[in-house]
Amino acid sequence: MGLGNPGPAYAGNRHNAGLWFLRRLCAGHGGELRHRDKFHGETGTIRIGGREIRLLWPATFMNLSGRAIAALSSFYRIEPEQILIAYDEIDFPAGTVRFKAGGGDGGHNGLRSVIESLGGRREFRRLRIGVGHPGHKSLVIGYVLGDPPAEERERIDGAIARAMAVMPSAAAGDWEAATRELHSTK
Repeated sequence: MGLGNPGPAYAGNRHNAGLWFLRRLCAGHGGELRHRDKFHGETGTIRIGGREIRLLWPATFMNLSGRAIAALSSFYRIEPEQILIAYDEIDFPAGTVRFKAGGGDGGHNGLRSVIESLGGRREFRRLRIGVGHPGHKSLVIGYVLGDPPAEERERIDGAIARAMAVMPSAAAGDWEAATRELHSTK
């Protein structure tokens, strides 16, 4: 699942880093995302290392993302432990990317919605894509809803490319190897 806001006005915003990852992963594996009303978003399927991977982008606004993931996971009987959610992380500099298993919402409205929609379950994995911090919490909303300058976007795109490179290990269930490889690359 890749988090992001719908519409052209938000397409280049830092808050859409999760969606940028999802779209590149989909295209890189010959997939296509299609809107499905019952899943409140765009969904598709790709194959990585012989394994079928379901993709989802909630076409709701960020703070309602959980509706989509709850609908898809309920329909396909996907447990939270089988879910990876890619999203923008302001606590990391632009260009940093890290996996995390479980945890809270960290003040991220999309994650809060997902946790609530999964009945409080937090065991899903996360792909945290660093977008940097504006320096003060009062500036965060405008910052994440703003487009990064070209050099910063290049660093974010580089982080996404590094994350894509470890997806075969992650898809095979070898999260330890995927994490080790991702966290050791720059």
